Amino acid sequence: MADPIEDEIQKEVKAHKIVIYGKGTKTMPMCGFTRETMQFFDRYGYPYELIDVLSQPAKREALTKMTNWPTLPKVFIDGTFYGDTDILDPMAAKGEIEPLLKKAFGK
Repeated sequence: MADPIEDEIQKEVKAHKIVIYGKGTKTMPMCGFTRETMQFFDRYGYPYELIDVLSQPAKREALTKMTNWPTLPKVFIDGTFYGDTDILDPMAAKGEIEPLLKKAFGK
């Protein structure tokens, strides 16, 4: 039987090219790591969705199981899970993020 929370996560990941599951909202991030991840993507200028899982413990738990990644934020780009800025920063340093985003947004 399908898990409705996992189905919801799959729909969110498909609906947005960049999804950040974090703490808080774009106007009021509730942790430094979420803010750092927003600033990371702000540098590139592509739209992203921030989904607050602080108030959704079941979704937070489902994401941890789905990704095998214990911490927040959790970033998906074009449907693929990438972790957080611990993974994204080294990718950016190697020049891997810009091509990934251009491909995701068809630019």
